[in-house]
Amino acid sequence: MAYVSGKRVSRNWVAVLGALAVWLSFSPAFAHHAFGGELPQSWWQGFLSGLAHPLIGLDHLAFIVAIGLISAGQNWRYGIPLGFVLAALGGTGLHIAGLDLWLMELGIAGSVVLFGLLLVLARQVKGWVLLLFGSLAGLFHGYAYAEAIIGAGWMPLVWYLIGFTVIQYGVALLSLGVAEYLGSRVSGLTRWAGWIITGVGAGFLTLAVVG
Repeated sequence: MAYVSGKRVSRNWVAVLGALAVWLSFSPAFAHHAFGGELPQSWWQGFLSGLAHPLIGLDHLAFIVAIGLISAGQNWRYGIPLGFVLAALGGTGLHIAGLDLWLMELGIAGSVVLFGLLLVLARQVKGWVLLLFGSLAGLFHGYAYAEAIIGAGWMPLVWYLIGFTVIQYGVALLSLGVAEYLGSRVSGLTRWAGWIITGVGAGFLTLAVVG
């Protein structure tokens, strides 16, 4: 058992969730593509694929929720997730341009673990630091998003970018709102969320290292 601010936290849930993340990563249903591996052919397919990608990728979703939760109460609370979203666009552009981004999977999983642990520790981190590391994480996540759209036409590509930008910022703002509304009403809410997010990240990090 681990202790966080005098309270015992079971690590069993972290292990279970980490194992779940690894299992999901092998499942075709969670292969980061809304159309089963087929490229979007129209604007609406591109848009739907963009909306789906950050949600069916458990590692991406965990980080988006984490950056929303950790932005609560910050002076830059809307700018921190926005920095991540804009950097994700840049990361997608890097991949489409054919530029390499080393250690992509490690970068994605590591970002999930880092922000999960920051939530667990419940330490106040300066906004510019969160913006910096959130934006760096955005490059890795965005680079991975490009895998579902490379080879598609310009129209599906543009709407794909719009789709994943809208859904990421929306989920982050929803998480931020939940943290600010329920954080003072539900004891330890963000810390428990942090443990779950850390467990998910640890599962993907293990897979990235072993794989």
